[in-house]
Amino acid sequence: MLVSFFRSIIIYIFLVIAMRLMGKKQLGELQPFEFVITLVASELACIPLSDMQTPLFYGFIPIITLLALDVIMTKIVKHSIKLRAVINGRPVIVIDKNGINSEAMTSLDMNVHDILEGIRSQGYLSPNELEYCIVETNGNISCIPKGNERPAKALDVKGDTTPPQMPYTIISEGKLLSHNLRNVNLEESYIFELLKKYNLKQKDVLFLGCTNEEYYLQPLNKPYIAGEI
Repeated sequence: MLVSFFRSIIIYIFLVIAMRLMGKKQLGELQPFEFVITLVASELACIPLSDMQTPLFYGFIPIITLLALDVIMTKIVKHSIKLRAVINGRPVIVIDKNGINSEAMTSLDMNVHDILEGIRSQGYLSPNELEYCIVETNGNISCIPKGNERPAKALDVKGDTTPPQMPYTIISEGKLLSHNLRNVNLEESYIFELLKKYNLKQKDVLFLGCTNEEYYLQPLNKPYIAGEI
């Protein structure tokens, strides 16, 4: 009994350390491959717990292997936009200015009830209150309310009722996401001219987000730049 008690403590401490090394604090933040690794690691940890004859390292070695795999996959998807899209997927807009997008729901294998449940969890009762609703790569739902539904800001007091526009990521960590350019009616030539204006190269950009009217440019280790398109 005492041996089982101490084995449980050791495995618990080891799992806590392993999960912390993954760098995630909440289950909802896990990407699909990280969630799979977490599930498998928990099952592997049960082996030496349920069988006292199994040496502890029989459970530790597979978990360490999974942890190493997680680190490798994280590094790979960080530097490869295409592989990141394959493994993690892309955010999907399920509610836009035309309402609920049935094709987007089908691609996610979701139904209307899933969408309604998701927006209610964010404090909205009807899709009519939203300008956009996005299903993120980790499964969370983000809601962008219409101008008359969003919390009051200084611009609202001044009478600015312009509806919010969806910002699209154009450059992420030095990688150009060319598929997003058509969403904001921009050409690659405009992006390169914009970078040239600020004496920047693509690899020097941490983040560039654009709407149809404005941009937010964050260079590496420099103050951000915002302007109109």
